[in-house]
Amino acid sequence: MDLHGYGDLLLSGLWVTIKLALVSLFFGLIIGLAGASAKLSSSRTARAIATAYTTIVRGIPELLLVLTLYFGGSQLLMYFASMFGYDEYIDVGQFSAAVAALAIAFGAYSTEVFRMAMQDVPKGQWESAQAMGMTPLQTFFRIILPQVWRLAIPGLGNLFQVLLKDTALVSVVGLNELMRQASVGAATTKSPFDFYLAAALLYLLLTVGTTLITGLLERMSKPELRGGRA
Repeated sequence: MDLHGYGDLLLSGLWVTIKLALVSLFFGLIIGLAGASAKLSSSRTARAIATAYTTIVRGIPELLLVLTLYFGGSQLLMYFASMFGYDEYIDVGQFSAAVAALAIAFGAYSTEVFRMAMQDVPKGQWESAQAMGMTPLQTFFRIILPQVWRLAIPGLGNLFQVLLKDTALVSVVGLNELMRQASVGAATTKSPFDFYLAAALLYLLLTVGTTLITGLLERMSKPELRGGRA
């Protein structure tokens, strides 16, 4: 592949893609945990809101979500800000809009992963923790969440691989991630095959790395595997 000196362009795009994926993952995990907790809540309102969120977001293409938040995010924020007397223009940057869209989409899918993992934790553990004097919050973070994390890692790993590939969608709003930089290089040098093939190899490298890290996290979360026993 002859990248005509534009290799650094692709590497800068790769770095933006990695940052975008990791920041979106962070917020998406928080949204997913909150959504799963709401779906398993005793509150009918919380369950209804969480169900509506996952149904709507999973039914909308991620590309449409990116475009909606990028072009409509400023108007939405200005509308809420006007309620508090703030009338200045609020600009939603490309990176912020991309993170919001990807995190919301990831959160909708991870909600179901966390929900199923939470349901696999025996209910008796909640009762035992409360009998020991733990508050519900202490029980969740000390007893339930570590087990939920172990059960959810395989599903979350698969979702993160999808998230990595979905970062290519944000090129439509001009964010200089990997796909956008590959397009710029291809248009400038008139060598689209070289640049898109290089981008494909870099995405593949990210996917392989994610698979290895997911496998490592699975082994670390299971004491019997860390000790070398089957």
